[in-house]
Amino acid sequence: MTAAVETGLWQLDTTRSVIAVSHVTMWGMVTVKGEFKGVTGEGEVRADGTVSGSVALEAASLDTKHKKRDEHLRSADFFDVERHPTLVFAVRDATYRQNDTVEVKGRLTVRGVSRPQTATVKVTESSTDSIALTTEFTVDRDQFGMGWNRLGMMRGLTTVTATLRFTRASA
Repeated sequence: MTAAVETGLWQLDTTRSVIAVSHVTMWGMVTVKGEFKGVTGEGEVRADGTVSGSVALEAASLDTKHKKRDEHLRSADFFDVERHPTLVFAVRDATYRQNDTVEVKGRLTVRGVSRPQTATVKVTESSTDSIALTTEFTVDRDQFGMGWNRLGMMRGLTTVTATLRFTRASA
């Protein structure tokens, strides 16, 4: 790996990180896009090369630029933010691959349901004080109890894209 990641504790830079979702709706004619505005996270890279950490999203912070749709997404039909205010991706293992990529295995928890989730992450920047990562993966919302699909309008997988920037945590 050419972009070696420094050992230590890392904190997500929430002002420079973006987690977005997109899903094809209206029988494949419209792609709904949204961004989570409330994001936190941290991680640790240990001397033995193991990695742990998590990224948490405030479910109610999803912004699709459409107030009525956002309210529906917060309802029990989708994220059920009253009962499940947070979505979490917890890293369980990371394996370095070639070309500055890392295969990350973890658990995604949505609506209180946890499922294994794997993502290929690209290390786009690495220094002693910051790490920048990008990834894109898909999620089957039905696996998390979000099966609402009036008239068959919503089919297929939801795409998650993330640009995450971590800074070294102060001791």
